[in-house]
Amino acid sequence: MTRAIYRFREYTLRPDRTPEADPVLFAIECKGCGQSSDGAENPEDGTQWAAEHLKANPGHLTYREHITRPYRFEAGAWQ
Repeated sequence: MTRAIYRFREYTLRPDRTPEADPVLFAIECKGCGQSSDGAENPEDGTQWAAEHLKANPGHLTYREHITRPYRFEAGAWQ
């Protein structure tokens, strides 16, 4: 009969702030038509897009912000 030993490890999910991590991206989506700005590292770029979109489409008054943030699991101690 084979005997097995199991070890367990806790992991914590955290934002990835390592140098090789993807950048945090901000985008604004028009809820009226579904168009959105390109993801940008500067959150101001999305608000500028929304202002220009509103000028071209005066009836589009509601928007949604999308933030894409990289995450990674960090290993804890073995138990």
